[in-house]
Amino acid sequence: MTTTAQELDARGLNCPLPILRAKKALNGLQHGEVLHVRATDPGSVKDFDAFCKSTGNELVSSEQNGGEYVFQIRKH
Repeated sequence: MTTTAQELDARGLNCPLPILRAKKALNGLQHGEVLHVRATDPGSVKDFDAFCKSTGNELVSSEQNGGEYVFQIRKH
């Protein structure tokens, strides 16, 4: 079970804003805490995957629900 430390609503924002807002939100979290992100930009799927790989954070889950994308990112 993953406990969300913070939620980020990035719906309606286009690249690079969802990533920039997620980066800022992650900076405020402690090691191991999870950021829950909701976005509507289809490009966010590959963007968050690449972001997590480049920053060392863990992409716990990535789901699509209709036109909405939901990500859970654990800070490392």
